[in-house]
Amino acid sequence: MKQNIVNIALVVKDYDEAIDFYVNKLSFELIEDTYQPEQDKRWVVVAPPNSHGTTLLLARASTPEQQKFIGDQAGGRVFLFLNTDDFWRDYERMKSIGIQFIREPQEQDYGTVAVFEDLYGNRWDLLQLNPDHPMAKR
Repeated sequence: MKQNIVNIALVVKDYDEAIDFYVNKLSFELIEDTYQPEQDKRWVVVAPPNSHGTTLLLARASTPEQQKFIGDQAGGRVFLFLNTDDFWRDYERMKSIGIQFIREPQEQDYGTVAVFEDLYGNRWDLLQLNPDHPMAKR
């Protein structure tokens, strides 16, 4: 059997401002942006550069209940983990364009990590896993 998680829905306030952040600041690729008239919404998918795994579905909040979760999808915990092949390159670039880091870089047993917030306040780990870490081999 082969299965994989294809998309993770990330609730956003506005499609275009979210695309701008993920594509122009985090350098993600815009995979798809398709209008769905029957539901009056867009199917917007982004992914980190040169990745072939899980993507983010940028899902505009369409109810007051959904709007409450914008920026707090994990209750204040780190929600998403962005692994890179060069931590310091990406960290310095992100800081230089104003990405807000709320936890400075640290060397851990598993690799180098710092916590940043996206445009809505969702917390992310920027990390570079050590080559011998089980996830680095996937």
